[in-house]
Amino acid sequence: MSAAHVAAVDLGAASGRVVLGRVAPDRLELEEVHRFPNGPVRLRNALHWDVLGLYREILEGLRVAGRAAGRLDAAGIDTWAVDYGLLDTTGALLGNPVHYRDARTDGVAEALHERIPAAELYAATGLQVLPFNTIYQLAAATGTPALAAARHLLLLPDLLAYWLTGHRRAEISNASTTGLLDTARRCWDRNLMARAGIDPGLFAPLVEAGTRVGPLSPHVLAETGLGGPVELVAVGSHDTASAVAGVPAADPAFAYVATGTWSLVGVELDAPVRGEASRAANFSNELGIDGTVRYLRNVMGLWPLQECLRHWGNPDLAELLAAARREPPLAAVVDAADPAFIPPGDMPGRIAAACVHLGQPAPRSRAAIVRCVLDSLALAHRRTVREAVALSGRAVGTVHLVGGGARNELLCRLTADACGLPVVAGPVEAAAVGNALVQARALGALDGDRFALRDLVRRTHRLARYEPAADDTAWQEAETRLVG
Repeated sequence: MSAAHVAAVDLGAASGRVVLGRVAPDRLELEEVHRFPNGPVRLRNALHWDVLGLYREILEGLRVAGRAAGRLDAAGIDTWAVDYGLLDTTGALLGNPVHYRDARTDGVAEALHERIPAAELYAATGLQVLPFNTIYQLAAATGTPALAAARHLLLLPDLLAYWLTGHRRAEISNASTTGLLDTARRCWDRNLMARAGIDPGLFAPLVEAGTRVGPLSPHVLAETGLGGPVELVAVGSHDTASAVAGVPAADPAFAYVATGTWSLVGVELDAPVRGEASRAANFSNELGIDGTVRYLRNVMGLWPLQECLRHWGNPDLAELLAAARREPPLAAVVDAADPAFIPPGDMPGRIAAACVHLGQPAPRSRAAIVRCVLDSLALAHRRTVREAVALSGRAVGTVHLVGGGARNELLCRLTADACGLPVVAGPVEAAAVGNALVQARALGALDGDRFALRDLVRRTHRLARYEPAADDTAWQEAETRLVG
């Protein structure tokens, strides 16, 4: 195959899109052909995803991509992690999937750790404790009619792939976010499932990114107007796995900051780090393409800024960022990993309260709040990169900042200054880039290892480089305010 035409379906917690990729050894062109909103739906005091609406939008995106390309060779899906759908014996969906920000997991992790100590869980899975990890969601669902009736569980990208192809598979990068996978052996931990009271028979066979799952089914081809066959390729179905695949690094000595609603900050390794120091630092060993480990920690990311904008009625972001640039640096900072910032609601009020709790003046203007958010996020990037280096032993000479935050020049500059390392920003569409690259390689349009794929990104994308300021004294003082 001289060139591949692929559809990268990239679903985020706030919006989704279908991107047409035209990929060849010297060509990597991406065209967004369909974008649509996504978000929680509250029903009877629970938050859900409108997964049927997402499926409808994917079909529309495939239809548009096929028209734009003339032919479509393959499609691949990446989404956020941890959430799942339950299916009955016939393959029918048992209710809309629950949103990870739903309150049903409040206190569940602590209760489960009384049966399975956190240290034992980490030794098996290498996964950081987050209240919405799939293992805690399933513990919260114990005794519900839907879980009792379920015969299959599929994480969201695998559920959508099942509807497109009829094949039930579990791509391993997303499976590694569940808290139910042995990351060293790259297999389901069925003993752990049984100890947690979770039926191991619910889970589909694992596949690695790059596996050709199967062709789109005849009814999907008919509904989208696509001429067959169109292959469904299992990409790095956790969007961060695809984003890291799209990082334009030249060698292993890099850290990444994959920005969006969350910031996923870490390094790429060949094997997991699962010692007690790593657990105490709450680092995750999530799996990536080509047998790699994404050693990372979740940071709150741009969610607090997004929630502030929503609370204020969505004012012009460019104007706010320009005003924030003029605010005094590091006047007030908060812990960007504080669980208090996870739920939706009055984010400006919670930021002000956190500042006061830390003995700092509360920001008095919108611009000051934005500056507080971005300073705090850059400080969290600094802390996490440095801990990742210390715990893993991976030398780092460059930080690659990809995803939506790569558009935010102020965030990029602050991250370079905070980390004391050059920041290379871009591509913004890193998840779609990695998604398309893995598909093209699976089809034979590209070859080589992950760094050969990344070389193509460097050759075809415009990147911005930010050099750090020489003095990081102010950042160290801000860090001291937070952790002492």
